[in-house]
Amino acid sequence: MRALPVSRLMHRTSRLMSRLLALLLLLGFVGNTAAADCNEQDLAARQWLDKMSHSLQEVSYSGVFTYEHGSSMQTLRIRHQVTDSAETAHVTRLTGDGGSVMRTEHPLDCIHPGSKLVRLGLAFGGDAEDCGMAAHYKLKLGGEILVAGRTAQVLQILPRDMFRYGYLMALDTESGLLLKSQTMAQDGRTLERFQFADVQFGLANPAVAGTEVEVVHHTDHPQPPGPKTPAAAVRAWLVGWVPEGFAPTSHHDNAHEQTFTDGLAVFSVFLESLQGSVELGEGLARQGGTSAYSRGMQIEASPVLVTVIGEVPVNTARMVADSIVWEVADAD
Repeated sequence: MRALPVSRLMHRTSRLMSRLLALLLLLGFVGNTAAADCNEQDLAARQWLDKMSHSLQEVSYSGVFTYEHGSSMQTLRIRHQVTDSAETAHVTRLTGDGGSVMRTEHPLDCIHPGSKLVRLGLAFGGDAEDCGMAAHYKLKLGGEILVAGRTAQVLQILPRDMFRYGYLMALDTESGLLLKSQTMAQDGRTLERFQFADVQFGLANPAVAGTEVEVVHHTDHPQPPGPKTPAAAVRAWLVGWVPEGFAPTSHHDNAHEQTFTDGLAVFSVFLESLQGSVELGEGLARQGGTSAYSRGMQIEASPVLVTVIGEVPVNTARMVADSIVWEVADAD
């Protein structure tokens, strides 16, 4: 299997910050959800999810947390600050090879699709299509535990199908901030875990955040469509199948990447056109709850390398890769 680009490996650290900030750092629109009776959902659990979604973006905090997968564990420091109109976050690895990631000032009035899907369906008597991500996960409140010396409410999130993972979360009872999260496989195994060891609320001392920043994350925001310029037909590719409840974060004709989210999980699809013949076959790498699946294949006699990377089971990634097709799109 071809090695993952450095940018994708660095995105791994950025993704940890995403889970703390807004569950994901993505843009786009909210797709339709599967049919489900929202009244059967645990309303209190959905209200906790909504509270968490707000706190991740609207609360200033700093602290140290651990991230574990398999026999590996990293320790990281985060500083998240909210001003009148924007939020900024800075994550520093305190173990291993170090490194630092910063999310620059992000407008508070921009709500990403992951947060939208989490926040939908809270209206009493809402229709099934208002359930948001709750249409695809069973939600259940557990008891209270201590995390980083604070009382936390346990929230179980179980998938309704085989295409996604489950989660066990602990939310600060006062602020709703996510203090602990475990990603669970279908058989109940813990694939990865993050947990605060120490957390403080309010604006932090900037000097505590760390030193040099290696990666700065700039979030692209949707722009109003401009006038189209007549052009020749271009060859574009489509992802023909994703699990119900996953919405595209954005779509750019003939782009090399497309990304999808259901509000909790996120995966990206990459397509690289190859010259000459392609060696058919597949490769797989896993790290915690993230799968990276690559496959050399022929699509309508065109050799391509397809890669799916994200927080989904391997079989989901394989089915997504198998669904890719070419289409001829009229650019005008």
